[in-house]
Amino acid sequence: MPKQLTRLIIVFLIFISLFLVVRHFLVPESFYKFGHYRADALKDNEDHQVKYIDAAMCSACHTDIDSLKVSGPHKNINCQTCHGPGYLHVEDPSKNVLIKPTERAFCGKCHSLNAARACNIIKQQDIAQHNIDNKCVECHNPHQPQP
Repeated sequence: MPKQLTRLIIVFLIFISLFLVVRHFLVPESFYKFGHYRADALKDNEDHQVKYIDAAMCSACHTDIDSLKVSGPHKNINCQTCHGPGYLHVEDPSKNVLIKPTERAFCGKCHSLNAARACNIIKQQDIAQHNIDNKCVECHNPHQPQP
């Protein structure tokens, strides 16, 4: 066997051995317990505080808005979609932490023309042409968006 090939095989075996030693120390013990996952990740995620607030929790205090929203096309959209994380507001309602979107670009995230979006599900407008001098909320109440 040529010297070059012998040296290459030795270097290759050293590399593989080094890789296996490093891998032994870096891969957690719980890895592969449930397949190609770290089983301890379930416990880590379980320890996080839940910060999701559903629309029912919002409507407990905001019944006037809920009565408008429940009959409108936004009835299936969670409040946090537009107003941001609600858990901070629930913890201390006196803090003004909720987003009150008024800009056209915000409404345009869902309602601007997009060929990939179904027109019969989401009402689309060309926001560059439609009533360009006004904000959407001047004509449309987002909780009951028909003009």
